[in-house]
Amino acid sequence: MIILDTHIWVWWVQNDARLTIKHRQWIQDYESEGLGVSIISCWEVAKLVEKNRLILPLAIDEWLEESLAYPGVQLLDLTLPIVVESTQLRGFHRDPFDQIIVATARIYGCPLLTVDTKILNYPNVQTLK
Repeated sequence: MIILDTHIWVWWVQNDARLTIKHRQWIQDYESEGLGVSIISCWEVAKLVEKNRLILPLAIDEWLEESLAYPGVQLLDLTLPIVVESTQLRGFHRDPFDQIIVATARIYGCPLLTVDTKILNYPNVQTLK
């Protein structure tokens, strides 16, 4: 399984041109093993819509339902180990969404697919580059 960062998940579902061929290939390659989406990504998308920073073609509840039904997508709950891990990421930045997503990847022992340079430069999480 790989963990999809929120923007990667949204770009994939929306067929956004910012999702590179390489990213699309990784998603296709891991589809049978699982594409993990943190529950915090659902909240992040909903908050972006609420703040008019993201426009979706459907109402947020419909978009989330359909997007979580994509092939290979597995919704990953927020667990106590993830919560604790997210507070112990030494040298990582303060964005709570990123902290939870990085902690999720670490707890699951899975690589994280992202274009976020702060995450890509963090040495204590496995990413696909």
